[in-house]
Amino acid sequence: MLAQWLRRNAHKRSANTLRIVANLWRPFRGAGIKIVDVADDYREIKVQMKLRWYNKNYVGTQFGGSMYAMTDPFYMMMLINNLGSEYIVWDKGAQIDFIKPGRSTVHAHFIFTESEIADIKQQANTNKKYVFQKPVDIIDDEGTLIASVIKTLYVRKKTPLRDNAN
Repeated sequence: MLAQWLRRNAHKRSANTLRIVANLWRPFRGAGIKIVDVADDYREIKVQMKLRWYNKNYVGTQFGGSMYAMTDPFYMMMLINNLGSEYIVWDKGAQIDFIKPGRSTVHAHFIFTESEIADIKQQANTNKKYVFQKPVDIIDDEGTLIASVIKTLYVRKKTPLRDNAN
């Protein structure tokens, strides 16, 4: 229910409202994921996850599934809010490479520049679809690389509805 509200209303709400509501979403709360900051233009999001008893794995470090979950929806959400309603955006895939065990709070910082957004629009307008990869690193409090994630995103311009009155 909360996910549906986010999907339908994110572009109508302030970035701060999105942050507050998304932090109430059970999958994030259950994993200990917290959205720390969302830029007003939706081009930058900071996320963290503290190491807690409920998100530790068998050996007492950050659970890999929770680390992946903290990177899952953000690039897609950022693009939906930056490209507008005339584009379709989907997460198409992801790859995660675990570098070191997460023994403390971990962080992910998502950024799209204005030129990246312009290029994505241009690619989607020129081609029928645009599929590309965007990396994000998960680091700990000391800046040590814990995991690298590569998200594969799909963008295409919506096709106009045909006039059926012919």
